[in-house]
Amino acid sequence: MAASLDTSSTRQLDVSVVIPVCNEQDNVEPLAREIHDALEGRYSYETIFVDDGSVDGTAASVRAARDAGMPEVRLIRHAVRSGQSAAVATGVRDARAAWIATLDGDGQNDPADIPKLLDVARSSGSARLRLVMGNRTTRRDTWLRRLSSRVANGVRGGLLKDGTPDTGCGIKVFDRAVFMDMPRFNHMHRFMPALFQREGFEVTSVPVNHRERTRGTSKYGLNNRLWVGIVDLFGVMWLLRRVSRRVPVREED
Repeated sequence: MAASLDTSSTRQLDVSVVIPVCNEQDNVEPLAREIHDALEGRYSYETIFVDDGSVDGTAASVRAARDAGMPEVRLIRHAVRSGQSAAVATGVRDARAAWIATLDGDGQNDPADIPKLLDVARSSGSARLRLVMGNRTTRRDTWLRRLSSRVANGVRGGLLKDGTPDTGCGIKVFDRAVFMDMPRFNHMHRFMPALFQREGFEVTSVPVNHRERTRGTSKYGLNNRLWVGIVDLFGVMWLLRRVSRRVPVREED
């Protein structure tokens, strides 16, 4: 169950930025400030932090960011830790913009890249483009994380044929309505290109910046990233073989 602290208006927004966080008290306020600097005066937006069962001062840090001159900041809290995909889904469900931007809460994604991805999504000549993925061309991670990501991306790309070089990148922009129609399962955020294509939409990738983690500790390792992702892959392949295409409808008077 999630509790929401909503202080923003009900006006239509250009983009809702959704950030899942768990025990990231030192990263929240700097990240909120960077998002504010990247978007303020350019787009109407909200910044939604979804606290996934943190046991530190993450929630207090979100409130402090809002009180420090960033009223666009909102807080939603999971009563129990439910995972990154569940946190993303909670934030998207509560968002008010038609376009969603997500990024990880560890500070490694650069909020300055959000406008670039959003502009590609909104100005595309294709009405079918509904997901713009970040592509971390230069990774600032440990050798183990780079290796596991390279293996996972290679296996996913080879089996799913989604044409996406970096499906695990946390920074992306996508259509809220399409996301809300997709099936929900744990770790689904790692397979969004294939899932959007399953719904009949296009996906493109854009090079983005990647930074070293300077605060907090990583929640992922070999066991809960590489091996779990490979197991999930077979479930996604099962879904792709059972596509239910959207049926056009026409309203009658």
